[in-house]
Amino acid sequence: MAEHPAYPVGLRLTGRRVVVLGGGQVAQRRLPALIAAGADIRLVSPDATPSVEAMADAGEITWERRPYEEGDLADAWYALIATSDTAANAAASAEAERHRVWCVRSDDADRATAWTPATGHSEGVTVAVLTTNARGRDPRRTAAIRDAVVEGLRDGTLVAPHHRTRTAGVALVGGGPGDPDLITVRGRRLLAEADVVIADRLGPRDLLAELPPHVEVIDAAKIPYGRFMAQEAINNALIEHAKQGKAVVRLKGGDPFVFGRGMEEAQALAEAGIPCTVVPGISSSISVPGAAGIPVTHRGVAHEFTVVSGHVAPDDERSLVDWPSLAKLTGTLVILMGVDKIGKIAETLVAHGRSPETPVALVQEGTTAAQRRVDATLGTVAETVVAQEVKPPAVIVVGEVVGVGPHGTA
Repeated sequence: MAEHPAYPVGLRLTGRRVVVLGGGQVAQRRLPALIAAGADIRLVSPDATPSVEAMADAGEITWERRPYEEGDLADAWYALIATSDTAANAAASAEAERHRVWCVRSDDADRATAWTPATGHSEGVTVAVLTTNARGRDPRRTAAIRDAVVEGLRDGTLVAPHHRTRTAGVALVGGGPGDPDLITVRGRRLLAEADVVIADRLGPRDLLAELPPHVEVIDAAKIPYGRFMAQEAINNALIEHAKQGKAVVRLKGGDPFVFGRGMEEAQALAEAGIPCTVVPGISSSISVPGAAGIPVTHRGVAHEFTVVSGHVAPDDERSLVDWPSLAKLTGTLVILMGVDKIGKIAETLVAHGRSPETPVALVQEGTTAAQRRVDATLGTVAETVVAQEVKPPAVIVVGEVVGVGPHGTA
């Protein structure tokens, strides 16, 4: 008898009984999707992995701590058989056949009546990949195909431009610390769907080179602002393009809400009635030190870290930072936008109690090919910045964690 390919179908399991036999690694992998589908899940197994047990403790599944018994599948709509007992698996499979219950077997795909596809998700789309027959099943190949399709959907490269599900409005996208690979998959997809991109100087520039030729790229620093402040001019540009029915991405370095004025833009858009999506980004305050081998916290060294803006000096009346209090902390201090003020900052920290021997690291152009790390102490950092010609953008880390990693000073 000729073997036919499987018929793909999406099961709607909300409120319907699903029986899972076996509480091992197979169940641990499959249960989350069944829970997400809203199934009424009954696990039958004498034992379970800690993760599966946690699902039972949380009330996500009902666990009967015993081996399989005849009749366990009588009320099921779907069954997953994954025990280590071959005889029990065969008996359960036979019961499923008698009750016309679709049944997956982890130990013998040939004897199963259903197969679990390699699945992935992207913005409301589920991708499921099946091989054509049991003997040709290659889990690595199906997983690789699944990953390729999902990645293409996420970054916008799979769907032709005129078929993209672009939506008019503005997305405030955090581009991450500089390396184009460190943007979120959602951020990359929105970039691929954009009509207009308004980018910051500190945004990941390499991402702009990947945009289709029809996309209008605007340098935020070059928007003419005349009688408006620069930020107001940027807000107006976002509103103007969105009102023309365009999909606009405001691409910012790091995270939009970490010293990025993202909330000012979101408020302006809300007042203008423009839909706004916020896509968080990886902040340079954590990622840049990490890329340079510096953990902002470390057991036995630092139990907290504080991120401050150094764009105004401690003695500037515009400063909102309580520098004397920061000097009394024992954890890590991460300073952004502080290269040209670091001398005054270090002087203030030392004056209020921080040791001049406290290690300091300056990481310039973090996560990019031009990344450079310069080490100093609070007592020497002012002269080191000048001697080493450290330039913005650079993240400054103050604290004992500077000496923890393999490239540290300790």
